[in-house]
Amino acid sequence: MTAPAVVDLEEIAAMIFDTDGVITDTARVHAAAWKQVFDTFLDEYAQRSGERFPPFDAGADYLRHVDGKSRLDGVNDFLRSRNIAVDPDTVAGLAAAKDASFLAEISAHGVTPFPSTLDLVRELRRRDVLTAAVSASRNCARVLDVANAADLFDVLVDGVAAARLGLAGKPDPALFLYAARRLGVSPGRTAVVEDALAGVRAGRRGRFGLVIGVDRHGGGQALRAAGADLVVADLAELRLRGRGRDR
Repeated sequence: MTAPAVVDLEEIAAMIFDTDGVITDTARVHAAAWKQVFDTFLDEYAQRSGERFPPFDAGADYLRHVDGKSRLDGVNDFLRSRNIAVDPDTVAGLAAAKDASFLAEISAHGVTPFPSTLDLVRELRRRDVLTAAVSASRNCARVLDVANAADLFDVLVDGVAAARLGLAGKPDPALFLYAARRLGVSPGRTAVVEDALAGVRAGRRGRFGLVIGVDRHGGGQALRAAGADLVVADLAELRLRGRGRDR
């Protein structure tokens, strides 16, 4: 029997949540948008160069190269994986096209939050545990607003703040460290909840007190290897201890 995933709230005073794939079911929307943009680019590039490349895999390529990263970093990392060199204007154009595709999708179909995540956040707040939502995306505030989840978090740190403050993207821990600073809690007393390998690595590099990996894609072993202390398939599996009735 697997030991329960327990969070000791006598040790953890704040919890930082990644947005896409942890708070909201938007990771798949991001993956689909990236596939549309990259496959179009790869087809056009093949026509010009005469060299064909495998299409973007919305599973493996998304998780390995773009998940949890800024759009520009995602474009650069994916193209580097295909040994394709382009100018900065092309990178910016691909990033903008992906953004437009993503926004069109959520405008047309809305955003679905994970009920278990919202239940956990509400319970944490009842126990006076501070919460933050973090994302490399500039659309984080809009996503949370459409999902009716914005009011559940004490702090929001997104791609807009990262650009304004010059914060490096994941796997650098800068976004998480800034969120902890705004919450007024040391990293050692803060938990990070992530579904992306880059995000888990950021939590570990930032020396956070607890790094929780959410395995929605069957990548639990990779999340552990990246530095997750606990790995769950869904946040309903977490058990809270301390600061009130155990959950």
